[in-house]
Amino acid sequence: MTPNSPDEPFNDDPDMELEPLDELESVDSAREWTPPPEKVGEVAKRVVSDAEAGWRLDLFLAAKFPQYSRVLIRKAIQAEEGVDVSGRHGKPSFRLRPGDVVSFRLVEPPRESPIPEDVPLDVLYEDDDLAVVNKPADMVVHPARGHWSGTLVGALAHRFAGQLSQNRGPARPGIVHRLDRDTSGAIIVAKNDQAHAYLAAQFEQKRITKEYFAITLGGIRSDREVVDLPIGHHPKYRVKMAIAPDDPDAKPAITYFEVLERFRGFSAVRCLPKTGRTHQIRLHLQSLGCPILCDKLYGGRSTLSHEEIAGIVDRSPRGKREEAPEPTIVLARQALHARRITFELPSTREKIEIEAPLPEDMARTLDELREYRSLE
Repeated sequence: MTPNSPDEPFNDDPDMELEPLDELESVDSAREWTPPPEKVGEVAKRVVSDAEAGWRLDLFLAAKFPQYSRVLIRKAIQAEEGVDVSGRHGKPSFRLRPGDVVSFRLVEPPRESPIPEDVPLDVLYEDDDLAVVNKPADMVVHPARGHWSGTLVGALAHRFAGQLSQNRGPARPGIVHRLDRDTSGAIIVAKNDQAHAYLAAQFEQKRITKEYFAITLGGIRSDREVVDLPIGHHPKYRVKMAIAPDDPDAKPAITYFEVLERFRGFSAVRCLPKTGRTHQIRLHLQSLGCPILCDKLYGGRSTLSHEEIAGIVDRSPRGKREEAPEPTIVLARQALHARRITFELPSTREKIEIEAPLPEDMARTLDELREYRSLE
């Protein structure tokens, strides 16, 4: 349901126009054709046929040049001299006409691949086309600055060696969408390029339903709420996003919320994002005045202790507080979990629902809230 976002489906351009499913299937068929062997640095030209009329420019190039990921192709299109259509510069979503000549200056494909790591994986479902993995908190999806080991792609490269799709390029084998580092839960992994394309089409056409579970600080006033607020980049902090109704570059974002349990000072909330913006659920809950518990970026704190939940106050004299025992930490990451995902299997078109069990830290937090913060 959520195309592209940490809490979202993994498109680097989450706001891509949606293409009909039959167009994506046509792309798969076109991938079977092998283009002439142009060399890196040369300008390759392809003519749009009647059958390809109406295709997006980025999908057309992805079909003609399967050695490149769609991310790299979009970057090439956005560059001033990378791609043109009959002498004109177009956007990735530019719709082609019969007879258009698409010129693409070939670049060296990225060859970096993840280093396989024997990291345990909780595989919730697996068949010949895909797997659904229950990603733990504190695991990044793919290597990035400061997180070069212990990543999901490294674990996947070890577990499914040689069985992962390459649609995202060699650095992100099998990755169809992503979750934030500290968000746990269900994430789909594609084993071949055809399955990857079909799953990506479902994300882009919003035919995949993702349900999240969150514990919030404070409570939503009504039992059900819809937040429809655009999200853009924070004007000052690079790592943050922001609700930005006045930013012309902000993207529409919609999330449905349902309160499942209420406690004194806390709530358990079901979250259904209808779009896939970065940090969408976290920002929308913050906008309601009840940020996700232990969300340091948007909630202002990173841990919760047993003593805080139980209301245990340190009453030792001021000069002896250094002798007080250390608090018992119950939760040390944002309380957000991708609980369920519903989608169609690429091979059979059967719709299935996969549920990721609530992780131990969030389950323990709920138990303590029920014991010490119950409203009954």
